[in-house]
This record gives sequence, C-alpha cells and structure tokens, in this order.
Amino acid sequence: MKISIITVVFNGRKTLQSCIDSVLSQDYPDLEYIIIDGNSTDGTQEMVRSYGNKINHLVSEPDQGIYDAMNKGIALASGEVIGILNADDFYTSTHTLSLVAQAFADPSVDASYADLEYVHAQDIDKVTRLWKSGEYKSGAFLNGWMPPHPTFFVRRTCYNRYGNFRLDMGSAADYELMLRLIHKEGIKLAYIPSVLIRMRAGGVSNSALSNRLKANQNDRKAWRVNGIKPRFYTLYMKPLRKILQFL
Repeated sequence: MKISIITVVFNGRKTLQSCIDSVLSQDYPDLEYIIIDGNSTDGTQEMVRSYGNKINHLVSEPDQGIYDAMNKGIALASGEVIGILNADDFYTSTHTLSLVAQAFADPSVDASYADLEYVHAQDIDKVTRLWKSGEYKSGAFLNGWMPPHPTFFVRRTCYNRYGNFRLDMGSAADYELMLRLIHKEGIKLAYIPSVLIRMRAGGVSNSALSNRLKANQNDRKAWRVNGIKPRFYTLYMKPLRKILQFL
C-alpha cells in the first residue's frame, strides 16, 4: 500500500529540512513524497532540489494559499493513503508511517489520527503542549472535539468521494474537512494512541488574538455550510477559553 505525503511550503527554508528528513528517514518502503512550494524566494526551492529524486514531485508556483497548495498535492498523489505534513512539523519516529500502514491494514478504515506534541519554535526538544486525541465517539464534534490535522491520514477514495479543502473556509479549512468527513459523512476512523508528530508552536490561527477571533468565525462557518448546529460549549465556551489565553 503506497502512502503519499504532501508538504506545502512558502519561504520555509529554516524549518523545512527537519520536515523532509523526518519523511525520508521512514522505514516504510512504499512512500511517495510531494512538495508544493508557493514560489519561495528564500532558497527553499534550491534546498528541496538538492534532495534529487528522493522527492517524487516538486511543484513551485504561486497559489491561493496553504489549502490550495494542499489540493494541488492531493491531485498529484497516487498513494492509496494520503497524509499532509506541514513545513514546520516533523515525525517523531522512523516508524510513524509503519504505524499508519498497520491502521489501514483493515480495509474498512477510511482515516486514521493520533496524538501530537507542540514544541518550542527554537528548541524542538522542549515540549510545550500535548494534544491527546483519544478515541472518537459519535457526535464528539458537537462537544468541541477534533483530531490534530497533521496526524490525519485519509484514503484517497475519501477525497474523491467527498471533496478536498474548501478555499472559502479560511484558516478553518482543515477543521471543515474533518468535520465533513467524520461527523457529516461518518467515515470509519482508527485512533493510533501515540505521538506521531511534533509541531512548532505559533500557527497562523493561534498566533494573535485577532487571528483567533477570525478562526472562530471560520469554525462557525464550517458548521453552517455542513448544516450542523453545535452545542453550547462548542459555540461559546471553547472559543472563550482560547480567547482568554491572550488576555
């Protein structure tokens, strides 16, 4: 079973190398690696090309943002399973994709997810937060649950059947995709109870109070476009807790 990994990047030379190296060091043999670059000008393209044919596909051109780039990668992917690893992220082990493959050995599994650690942007050995996903229970999205998107691996057939990232969702495009696939369409999930990915702290949607407020608006839009009415905690209390972190 081939696994396709997509990394999207724009002027990310400083962190991209650790991302690429964590992919290329995987002990899983049937791997396709795709890098979608937004026409970087900081040497990112040259660094990626230095890996030669270890990178199966490199596209470097202007795009409409990170989720447009992810959609380009999905269109290129030939693997049965697709994972997305951002340029700031990296796998915690050389066995990560082998664990993912084990989850998909069950042909009824449509997607898998796992746990994630946030690390300090300048000191990747310093863990600042653990995102422990836990087992999914039906309706959990209504109570504010979601899996960390970098740990979310999906069969290509699910993208073909239910669609890719919506570019009108802003920073909530990954949330909307998972809400649509898991809650609305009811795809079958497999939880891998391990930390598979480390993410450098400081993502766009969490980097400032104004961004957090905008992200909450986009989350609400994701519910609306899928015809979902969330519960009180998800609608008010969870966003409030995140906003209070900035005060």
